[in-house]
Order: sequence, then C-alpha cells, then structure tokens
Amino acid sequence: MRKEISEKAEAIKTFLEDHKGIETKVIDVSGDCSWTDCFVITTVSSLGHLRGLSREIWEVLDSLGLSVNNRHKAVGDDGWELIDCGDIVIHLMSQEMRDFYSLEKLWQKLGN
Repeated sequence: MRKEISEKAEAIKTFLEDHKGIETKVIDVSGDCSWTDCFVITTVSSLGHLRGLSREIWEVLDSLGLSVNNRHKAVGDDGWELIDCGDIVIHLMSQEMRDFYSLEKLWQKLGN
C-alpha cells in the first residue's frame, strides 16, 4: 500500500477511535484486490452511534482530500455503513454484522 494511502487510513482510524469506534483496524488488501488498497473497519455500539459517525466523518474525509463515491442521504437500519473513497473503503459495522461477515478473517485467508 502506498505511504500516502496508509497515512490517510491511519488518520481515519484515529478519528474513529477518538469517536468511540471499537476494535478499529486498517487492513491492507492492495495485494489481493484490484478496486481498493485498504479497508478501515470499526464496530459501532448502536444505530445512533453509526449515524453519528457517518455524519461526522465527512469533514475528516474532506480534510484528507478524499472524495466519496457512494454518499447516502440516510444511514440504513441494517447496522453497516460502507463509505467508498476509492483507495480506502470504510466499514462502520454493528458487532452482529462484523461477527457475521468477518471481513478480517476473509481477507487474511485471501492473502495466504
């Protein structure tokens, strides 16, 4: 993963951790994926927390010079918000969704 992308992903991770994101991780998928370089994944504690993070993260993304490819007007009720910034894809997930989809395990298996 390029240094510039890594630094931006780490800035997003810091923002999410500062705003009570749980177990926030940056996963480098550049070697296994043709459409993005990394995922930033965090667990939210409630639907309200998900909505708040979804609202607040736009300023951070703008300050990092990242454009968003899929801006939604409203966050859904399924407990997962995906924010596609091209080189970085952000996953804000409820614990239930994170456990069910296990993105970290899926991408680790692909990398091996």
